[in-house]
Amino acid sequence: MTTPEEDARASGRGPASVGRDMVLAVGLVGICAGGLAVFLKATAAAGTGLPLVPVATVTVLAIGVVLAKWSVAPVRRRPCGRLPIGPGGYATPPAAVPDVGDGALDHAAVDADGFEHTVAALCARDGCSPVEVVGGAGDLGADVIATTADGLRIVLQCKHYAEDNRVGSQDLQRFGGTCFAVHEADVAIVVTTSSFTAPAAEYAAACGILCVDGAALAAWTDQSAPPPWEAGTA
Repeated sequence: MTTPEEDARASGRGPASVGRDMVLAVGLVGICAGGLAVFLKATAAAGTGLPLVPVATVTVLAIGVVLAKWSVAPVRRRPCGRLPIGPGGYATPPAAVPDVGDGALDHAAVDADGFEHTVAALCARDGCSPVEVVGGAGDLGADVIATTADGLRIVLQCKHYAEDNRVGSQDLQRFGGTCFAVHEADVAIVVTTSSFTAPAAEYAAACGILCVDGAALAAWTDQSAPPPWEAGTA
Protein backbone atom coordinates (compact mmCIF):
# COMPACT_ATOMS: atom_id res chain seq x y z
CA MET A 1 0.00 0.00 0.00
CA THR A 2 1.36 3.41 -0.94
CA THR A 3 1.29 6.52 1.18
CA PRO A 4 -0.25 9.85 0.04
CA GLU A 5 3.25 11.20 -0.43
CA GLU A 6 4.17 8.27 -2.70
CA ASP A 7 0.96 8.72 -4.69
CA ALA A 8 1.78 12.40 -5.14
CA ARG A 9 5.29 11.58 -6.33
CA ALA A 10 4.00 8.90 -8.69
CA SER A 11 1.60 11.37 -10.31
CA GLY A 12 4.30 13.98 -10.64
CA ARG A 13 2.66 16.34 -8.09
CA GLY A 14 4.61 16.58 -4.87
CA PRO A 15 3.53 18.47 -1.75
CA ALA A 16 5.06 21.73 -3.03
CA SER A 17 3.25 21.59 -6.38
CA VAL A 18 -0.03 20.69 -4.67
CA GLY A 19 0.36 23.73 -2.41
CA ARG A 20 0.98 26.00 -5.39
CA ASP A 21 -2.08 24.56 -7.13
CA MET A 22 -4.21 25.37 -4.10
CA VAL A 23 -2.98 28.98 -4.00
CA LEU A 24 -3.65 29.42 -7.72
CA ALA A 25 -7.12 27.91 -7.37
CA VAL A 26 -8.05 30.24 -4.49
CA GLY A 27 -6.72 33.22 -6.43
CA LEU A 28 -8.67 32.25 -9.52
CA VAL A 29 -11.87 31.86 -7.52
CA GLY A 30 -11.34 35.32 -6.00
CA ILE A 31 -10.78 36.92 -9.37
CA CYS A 32 -13.87 35.28 -10.84
CA ALA A 33 -16.00 36.22 -7.85
CA GLY A 34 -14.81 39.84 -8.03
CA GLY A 35 -15.45 40.04 -11.77
CA LEU A 36 -18.91 38.55 -11.33
CA ALA A 37 -19.76 41.09 -8.62
CA VAL A 38 -18.66 43.97 -10.83
CA PHE A 39 -20.68 42.56 -13.72
CA LEU A 40 -23.83 42.22 -11.62
CA LYS A 41 -23.47 45.71 -10.18
CA ALA A 42 -22.98 47.24 -13.62
CA THR A 43 -25.93 45.33 -15.02
CA ALA A 44 -28.20 46.41 -12.17
CA ALA A 45 -27.16 50.06 -12.61
CA ALA A 46 -27.77 49.93 -16.35
CA GLY A 47 -31.22 48.47 -15.89
CA THR A 48 -30.90 46.05 -18.82
CA GLY A 49 -33.47 43.71 -17.35
CA LEU A 50 -31.26 40.60 -17.57
CA PRO A 51 -32.23 37.73 -15.21
CA LEU A 52 -29.35 38.27 -12.79
CA VAL A 53 -29.90 35.26 -10.53
CA PRO A 54 -29.86 32.62 -13.35
CA VAL A 55 -26.87 34.29 -15.01
CA ALA A 56 -24.93 34.33 -11.73
CA THR A 57 -25.81 30.70 -11.00
CA VAL A 58 -24.72 29.44 -14.42
CA THR A 59 -21.48 31.42 -14.22
CA VAL A 60 -20.56 30.04 -10.77
CA LEU A 61 -21.32 26.47 -11.89
CA ALA A 62 -19.15 26.87 -14.99
CA ILE A 63 -16.25 28.17 -12.93
CA GLY A 64 -16.64 25.29 -10.49
CA VAL A 65 -16.54 22.67 -13.27
CA VAL A 66 -13.41 24.20 -14.81
CA LEU A 67 -11.63 24.32 -11.43
CA ALA A 68 -12.61 20.74 -10.59
CA LYS A 69 -11.23 19.38 -13.85
CA TRP A 70 -8.03 21.42 -13.52
CA SER A 71 -7.38 20.39 -9.92
CA VAL A 72 -7.72 16.64 -10.42
CA ALA A 73 -5.97 16.34 -13.78
CA PRO A 74 -2.64 14.50 -13.22
CA VAL A 75 0.58 15.87 -14.58
CA ARG A 76 1.54 13.56 -17.38
CA ARG A 77 5.16 12.66 -17.85
CA ARG A 78 6.94 10.48 -20.30
CA PRO A 79 7.20 6.94 -18.96
CA CYS A 80 10.68 6.04 -17.85
CA GLY A 81 12.32 3.02 -16.25
CA ARG A 82 12.93 3.10 -12.54
CA LEU A 83 16.35 2.43 -11.11
CA PRO A 84 16.79 0.52 -7.86
CA ILE A 85 17.35 2.65 -4.80
CA GLY A 86 20.72 2.18 -3.18
CA PRO A 87 22.16 3.33 0.16
CA GLY A 88 21.28 6.90 1.00
CA GLY A 89 18.17 6.83 -1.17
CA TYR A 90 19.98 7.50 -4.45
CA ALA A 91 19.05 5.70 -7.65
CA THR A 92 21.79 3.32 -8.70
CA PRO A 93 22.20 1.34 -11.91
CA PRO A 94 21.98 -2.45 -11.68
CA ALA A 95 25.25 -4.28 -11.20
CA ALA A 96 26.88 -5.42 -14.42
CA VAL A 97 27.06 -9.17 -14.99
CA PRO A 98 30.71 -10.29 -14.78
CA ASP A 99 32.33 -11.69 -17.90
CA VAL A 100 32.60 -15.48 -17.60
CA GLY A 101 34.78 -16.18 -20.64
CA ASP A 102 37.95 -18.21 -20.35
CA GLY A 103 40.11 -15.10 -20.08
CA ALA A 104 37.99 -13.81 -17.22
CA LEU A 105 38.98 -16.84 -15.11
CA ASP A 106 42.74 -16.55 -15.61
CA HIS A 107 43.95 -15.73 -12.09
CA ALA A 108 47.62 -15.74 -13.04
CA ALA A 109 47.21 -13.00 -15.64
CA VAL A 110 45.75 -10.35 -13.32
CA ASP A 111 46.79 -8.13 -10.43
CA ALA A 112 45.08 -7.87 -7.04
CA ASP A 113 42.19 -5.80 -8.39
CA GLY A 114 41.74 -8.05 -11.37
CA PHE A 115 41.73 -11.09 -9.10
CA GLU A 116 38.52 -9.85 -7.50
CA HIS A 117 36.90 -9.82 -10.94
CA THR A 118 38.07 -13.35 -11.74
CA VAL A 119 36.53 -14.59 -8.49
CA ALA A 120 33.32 -12.73 -9.32
CA ALA A 121 33.34 -14.41 -12.74
CA LEU A 122 33.61 -17.80 -11.06
CA CYS A 123 30.58 -17.01 -8.92
CA ALA A 124 28.58 -15.89 -11.96
CA ARG A 125 29.60 -18.96 -13.94
CA ASP A 126 28.34 -21.20 -11.15
CA GLY A 127 24.88 -19.66 -11.04
CA CYS A 128 25.15 -16.68 -8.69
CA SER A 129 23.13 -13.59 -9.53
CA PRO A 130 23.60 -10.78 -8.83
CA VAL A 131 27.37 -10.71 -8.41
CA GLU A 132 29.09 -7.47 -7.41
CA VAL A 133 32.74 -6.52 -7.02
CA VAL A 134 32.72 -4.16 -4.05
CA GLY A 135 36.37 -4.19 -2.99
CA GLY A 136 38.15 -0.90 -2.47
CA ALA A 137 38.62 1.78 0.16
CA GLY A 138 36.13 1.31 2.97
CA ASP A 139 34.96 -2.13 1.83
CA LEU A 140 35.22 -3.49 5.40
CA GLY A 141 36.72 -6.75 4.20
CA ALA A 142 34.24 -7.63 1.44
CA ASP A 143 35.63 -7.81 -2.10
CA VAL A 144 32.85 -9.74 -3.84
CA ILE A 145 29.21 -10.19 -2.82
CA ALA A 146 27.09 -12.75 -4.63
CA THR A 147 23.73 -14.45 -4.24
CA THR A 148 23.35 -18.13 -5.10
CA ALA A 149 20.41 -19.63 -6.96
CA ASP A 150 19.13 -20.82 -3.56
CA GLY A 151 19.22 -17.26 -2.19
CA LEU A 152 22.34 -17.58 -0.03
CA ARG A 153 24.32 -14.37 0.42
CA ILE A 154 28.00 -15.10 -0.27
CA VAL A 155 30.63 -12.64 0.94
CA LEU A 156 34.16 -13.24 -0.34
CA GLN A 157 37.50 -11.69 0.49
CA CYS A 158 40.17 -12.10 -2.18
CA LYS A 159 43.91 -12.37 -1.40
CA HIS A 160 46.08 -12.26 -4.51
CA TYR A 161 49.33 -13.33 -2.84
CA ALA A 162 52.55 -14.91 -4.06
CA GLU A 163 52.99 -18.57 -3.15
CA ASP A 164 55.41 -17.75 -0.33
CA ASN A 165 53.10 -15.11 1.18
CA ARG A 166 50.59 -17.03 3.27
CA VAL A 167 47.33 -15.60 4.59
CA GLY A 168 47.72 -15.13 8.35
CA SER A 169 45.31 -15.23 11.26
CA GLN A 170 45.10 -11.42 11.49
CA ASP A 171 43.72 -11.32 7.95
CA LEU A 172 41.06 -13.82 8.96
CA GLN A 173 40.28 -11.97 12.18
CA ARG A 174 39.67 -8.69 10.37
CA PHE A 175 37.36 -10.40 7.92
CA GLY A 176 35.68 -12.37 10.67
CA GLY A 177 34.76 -9.14 12.45
CA THR A 178 32.69 -7.86 9.53
CA CYS A 179 31.60 -10.68 7.23
CA PHE A 180 28.64 -11.76 9.35
CA ALA A 181 27.88 -8.76 11.54
CA VAL A 182 28.28 -6.04 8.89
CA HIS A 183 27.84 -7.76 5.52
CA GLU A 184 25.24 -10.26 6.80
CA ALA A 185 26.85 -13.21 5.04
CA ASP A 186 25.16 -16.58 4.94
CA VAL A 187 28.48 -17.98 3.73
CA ALA A 188 31.82 -16.20 4.25
CA ILE A 189 34.78 -17.23 2.10
CA VAL A 190 38.43 -16.16 1.87
CA VAL A 191 40.00 -17.00 -1.50
CA THR A 192 43.73 -16.80 -2.08
CA THR A 193 46.25 -17.75 -4.72
CA SER A 194 48.63 -18.90 -1.98
CA SER A 195 47.80 -20.76 1.26
CA PHE A 196 46.81 -20.21 4.90
CA THR A 197 48.83 -20.44 8.06
CA ALA A 198 47.74 -22.99 10.64
CA PRO A 199 46.46 -20.32 13.08
CA ALA A 200 44.47 -18.72 10.24
CA ALA A 201 42.88 -22.03 9.31
CA GLU A 202 42.03 -22.73 12.97
CA TYR A 203 40.42 -19.31 13.40
CA ALA A 204 38.42 -19.76 10.19
CA ALA A 205 37.17 -23.16 11.30
CA ALA A 206 36.12 -21.76 14.68
CA CYS A 207 34.20 -18.89 13.07
CA GLY A 208 32.66 -20.81 10.19
CA ILE A 209 34.68 -19.06 7.45
CA LEU A 210 35.54 -21.17 4.40
CA CYS A 211 39.14 -21.06 3.20
CA VAL A 212 39.98 -21.58 -0.49
CA ASP A 213 43.73 -21.84 -1.13
CA GLY A 214 45.56 -21.91 -4.44
CA ALA A 215 44.99 -25.63 -5.02
CA ALA A 216 41.30 -25.45 -4.15
CA LEU A 217 40.94 -22.36 -6.34
CA ALA A 218 42.43 -24.24 -9.30
CA ALA A 219 40.02 -27.12 -8.73
CA TRP A 220 37.08 -24.71 -8.49
CA THR A 221 38.18 -22.96 -11.68
CA ASP A 222 38.50 -26.12 -13.80
CA GLN A 223 35.28 -27.49 -12.24
CA SER A 224 36.95 -30.57 -10.80
CA ALA A 225 35.49 -29.44 -7.46
CA PRO A 226 32.13 -27.85 -6.63
CA PRO A 227 31.85 -24.17 -5.70
CA PRO A 228 33.12 -23.58 -2.15
CA TRP A 229 29.68 -22.68 -0.79
CA GLU A 230 28.38 -26.08 -1.92
CA ALA A 231 31.41 -27.92 -0.61
CA GLY A 232 31.17 -26.04 2.69
CA THR A 233 27.49 -26.90 3.06
CA ALA A 234 28.24 -30.56 2.35
